[in-house]
Parts: sequence; C-alpha cells; structure tokens
Amino acid sequence: MAEKVLIYAGTTEGRLLAQELSRAHIACDVHVATEYGQMVMPELAGVKVCVGRLDVEEMRALLKRNGQNNYAAVVDATHPFATEVSANIRESTKGSGIPYLRLQRRMDDGICSIPENESMKERAGTVHVFADYESCVQALKDTSGNILLTTGSKELAVFAPLKERLFVRVLPGLESIGLCEKAGIRGKQILAMQGPFSEEMNLAMIHQFSIRYLVTKASGAHSGFQEKLAAAQKAGITACVIGKQEQEQGMSYAQVTETLSRLLGHTISGRPEVEISLIGIGMSAATLTQEAKRALEESDVVFGAERMLEVVENSKETYPFYLAKDILPVLRQKESQMDGQKLKVSILFSGDTGFYSGTEKIKTELNKNNYKKIRIFPGISSVSYLSAATGIAWQDAKIISIHGKKDTAETRALVLDAIRHFPKTFLLVSGVEDVRRIGCWIEEEKLTQTRMIAGFQLSYEREKIRELSYGEAKNVKEEGLYTLLLCNENVQKRRLVPGMSDESFLRVVEGEKTVPMTKEEVRALSLCKLGLTEDAVVYDVGSGTGSIAVECATCSPGIRVYAIEQKATAQQLLRRNLEKFHLANVIPVDGKAPEILEPLEPPTHVFIGGSSGCLADILHVICVFVSVFCPPHAVSDAAITTAVVNAISLETVAQITELAAGKMQTEIIQVQVSRAKTVGTYHLMQAENPVYICVLTMA
Repeated sequence: MAEKVLIYAGTTEGRLLAQELSRAHIACDVHVATEYGQMVMPELAGVKVCVGRLDVEEMRALLKRNGQNNYAAVVDATHPFATEVSANIRESTKGSGIPYLRLQRRMDDGICSIPENESMKERAGTVHVFADYESCVQALKDTSGNILLTTGSKELAVFAPLKERLFVRVLPGLESIGLCEKAGIRGKQILAMQGPFSEEMNLAMIHQFSIRYLVTKASGAHSGFQEKLAAAQKAGITACVIGKQEQEQGMSYAQVTETLSRLLGHTISGRPEVEISLIGIGMSAATLTQEAKRALEESDVVFGAERMLEVVENSKETYPFYLAKDILPVLRQKESQMDGQKLKVSILFSGDTGFYSGTEKIKTELNKNNYKKIRIFPGISSVSYLSAATGIAWQDAKIISIHGKKDTAETRALVLDAIRHFPKTFLLVSGVEDVRRIGCWIEEEKLTQTRMIAGFQLSYEREKIRELSYGEAKNVKEEGLYTLLLCNENVQKRRLVPGMSDESFLRVVEGEKTVPMTKEEVRALSLCKLGLTEDAVVYDVGSGTGSIAVECATCSPGIRVYAIEQKATAQQLLRRNLEKFHLANVIPVDGKAPEILEPLEPPTHVFIGGSSGCLADILHVICVFVSVFCPPHAVSDAAITTAVVNAISLETVAQITELAAGKMQTEIIQVQVSRAKTVGTYHLMQAENPVYICVLTMA
C-alpha cells in the first residue's frame, strides 16, 4: 500500500496538515491553484508543492502510476467556495479505491458571518459572507476606507450610500458606464475593463486605489472568484462575498488526522507544540519579575492590552488582544506558519495572575481548545505594592474590588460594610470617579473618622501616595490608575448570632398603632432554624417592621433579602428601619404574596411571618420553585433548603402539616417565652402567647 498522501490545498488547514505529516515523516504532495498558495506553504521535509489547476482527467492520471495507486488517501482542503474544484477532486477518486477525505474549513478561520452587535471592522482582513447586497452595504457603513466593487453594474443603486468610497469595476460599455453615472459614480471611480482578471491584476488594483474592502459575488472557478479572494488575502484586506455559502459535508481537522493515522499506521497529533505563558506584569515594566522577563524574552508572539505591551521589546510580534475570542484565531494562524518548530506565546495581565485577574478565564478557554502546555507567572499586585509603600500589612485586611462595577446600592453596601467592620480595607477601583463617590459615601454615612490612602499610578513616573480626607476625595480630578487603603480605628463588631433587641427597631409610623413584629426570642430561634448561608437569597413574607429581614441581612453583606409586605404603613416602617441599619442588601417588595413572588429571583431560604390567609397558595409557589429549580439529583445555585413558617394557632399548624405531607420534611417546635414583670418589690413572670415554629425542609 502506498504511504503517500495527496493534499489539494487552499486553506490554513491544508498547510497545517502538510506540516503535521512532515513531522510524522509521512511523504505528501500538495497541489495549490496559485503562486500565492505556493508562497505561503513553508518548505517541509517530504513535502512536494505543485502549482496549477488540474481537470478531472489530469487528477485521475495523478492518482495512478504503472497501474498502481500512487497515494494512500486524497485530502480535499480547498476553499469552501471552490465547489467546482471539490466536485472534480471527488469525481477523480471514484473507482480508484483511494479514500477521499473532505477537510472542512473552520468557520472562524478566514470565513465568517458577522455576529450580532459586532461590526465588520472588528474582524478586518478576513472573508465575510452576506446573504444579500443590502446586508453587505449595512456592514460596510460601519467601516472606513476605499471599496472595490466587482459585482457588475446591475446592483449599483444599492451601494449608493457608499458612493464616495467606491471604485467600481464594470464592463467597458455605454450601458454600464451610464448606470455608474446614474448612481453618482464618475471619473476615476469607474474602472471599465474586460476580464478575466488574474490574481496579480486584482492585487495591482488593490494597491493602486488603496482598497480596504473587496466586494464580490460567490461564483464559479471560471469567473475569477478565487483570484479575487487570493489577491485580497495577499494584500491583507477584507473580502465581502455576496451569496450563501453551501453547507458542505466533510470531516473536521481532528477527524482527518485520526483517519490518516489509521490508514497509514502512524500517529498524527494534529497540531504543532505550543507553549503558552500567562504573565502577571505587576503594575508596569518596573515590577515585572525576572522569571517572567525570561519567559517573555523567549516568546515568539505576545498578547495583551496596549498599556501592557509597553513592557515588550520592539522586535517581538505583538497583538493588542486580551480576550479569548480574539487570541484564538491568531494562535491558529501562527500554528499554520510553524515549520515543525515549537511556538512560544505569552499573554500579559496586569497585577498578579491570581488576584482579580482574567487569567483563570483565559486558561479555561485555552484548555477547551486543546492548549494544554500552559504556565502561569505571578506578578506584584497593586495591593501588595501599596502595602509595602505604606508599611501597612495586608494579611489581615479586607480586600475587595469594585473595578468595573456600576454605582449600585449593592456596590455601596459592599464598601461601607467593609469600612464599618474592618480596621483596614484595600479597595481596587476603576478610576477617579470611584474615588470621588467613595468620598461622598463616607460623608453621607458619617464615617468621617475613616482615613483614605490613595495610591496613584503605582510604579509609574507619576506615582503619588497620599492621604485624603473625605472632602479632598470628593474633589479629586487627576485621571489615572488608583488603589485605595481605607483605615477605620473605630470599627463596629459584627454580631455573630441573631438576637437583636426589640427596642432596636422602629415600630410606630406617624403616631399610628405599632406594626406587628416577630419578638426577639422567637426571631432568634426562627433564624437559627432557617440556617442561612453567606450567599443566601431570602424571602421574608409578611415582613412588617422588617425585623427578620434586617437580622438576615446583617449576618453577611452577601445575603440578599426580599422583604415582601402589602400594608402601606408597614412598608414605610420597613424602609425607615433599613435606613437606620444602613442595609442595601434588603430589597423592599410592595405587594401581596404569592402574586408578587413570580418576577423575583428564586430563593434559597423562605420565612413566612404572615400570609393574610394565602398560606396554601404561598407554599404551593414554594413547591413549584423546588420542582423547577431543584429537580432530583440536580445541583442548583438556587436550591431551596429551608422554609420557616411561624404560627400562633393549632389550625394553622394543622394546615401546614397537611400541605407539607409527602412534599416536605416537617419539624414543629412550640416556643413560649415569659418575661419578668416588677410588682412592688416582687418579680413575676408574665407569659407571652405560645408560637409554633414550623420548619419545612425542601431539599
């Protein structure tokens, strides 16, 4: 059996496959249609490159030598639009006994459709496919630069909005030129010429008229379509193809290499070796570690935001990309250009790779795309730098980030909670706007004893480290990079258990009667039975004064509580108590349960202090949440763990047990609290009404 492979190449995958066969010491012949195809093919051991188009009979002759099969397999890696060529290759193998393998082109490598909300200028230098002329025009409106239109004169009116940028190639007839003038295209913009046009001729026009976009129809091999695409690729401009690309049947690159491995009895890995370094640069070049420097020096290609690329030597090939969707296509292109060599790549990140960094996300995406040889180099974070500069240790500090976060109640609550409960807080911010709003928060919450130390442009020439009062922070104007250290010597001790006194809460609104409230002993036991976690989502149904909601929210700033209340008086009181306790992680919900529950996010914990006669309906909704979000054996972020219902009558307890039967595990506790009352010189115990705490376990 022959041990040689024939590749008809026209795509990146064809070049990749030839390289892989060469590394595996498997001989192959590569046929390309144009001289450009030959030029981009590297010189490889055991690989012979032939140039020129073959008809079916010439292809058949190539497969046989002295009556014997010349090849173990034929791989069709031609361009997806070269449908006629593919048909000829397929026809030539019929009856030969030689396997025909159609290698599909990756859609993210050169050929693509424009994703929604993404402009064509964001993917320059590729081939973009459009279903019609109108969608092509719409995409080109978002670009700049000259356009070479090669679709003829019939559709000129559609391109009229782009006429100032158009160079139109039409037939040299009066009708064609008349249509051009009618569309407002005149003079040097009209290229009246008779084809066919070679790749070199197309390339010359592109250079002559400084073309950035070439527009063509998807047509057959004899129309000059391939020559246009080749010229566009060679010039590094974008080709816009009008016409639906046929959905071809074929094999992925991995499937082709696997099939060839089986046919030839050789292991073909499918790609060159790629080593990737994920490097934390610290704040700037000044904080780059020596180990990271060595990895960077050895790299062939470097990715990173423009600011970070300043640390790279000018001789390096750099790309201002930091997202996987932009990096991966370049990596694949670079792989295709490697001549059996190892490709070394660096991706740069600010600060430390393990500290509020994009490193983890990038690594995950690289692993998904079968890049396994990855090493991570840590950097010096802005927190450790500021800690060293101030002499204030950070190992026992609260460290939070509001970088990129909107000015929301949750963001405010996160920062203020840290200031109140921690003697020192290191805070990563987006810029000067964050500094100013934190100064305002400190003033509004009367936390004026707080010291703010601002680290500005750390490690850069403009570096400043200075202490700001809240008034100075409100008026900072200098734009740049900031890291803050907030110090508070008068911190509040966070309560570790429930049990706030009843007197802590406001209960009267504008002289009206007091609003009902769950008493402190019952409240404490109910909350213990609720079993909150630090990221709980809690429904407090029938919130009243908000005592349950407040105690839940004070357990952790990561808890979100929906305080559901239908009575207007209680709603006012609830909001006043939230203001008193500085709680932004409680969301008041005005309305009656269960109707008001539907638009809310699914809960993890539910407390029902009052149901207004709708207990059955409320528990039904809770059961629906369980069935939807917690199916058997499923792991859900919204898994309801526990519901606690407080009742004062045996009838309500009976209703709860009946409703829970077969659906929930039930625990019922009766609590009766007695308080001492002074009568003269005596203390007499006065009993409160008994309360039933019903604990319903959902999952």
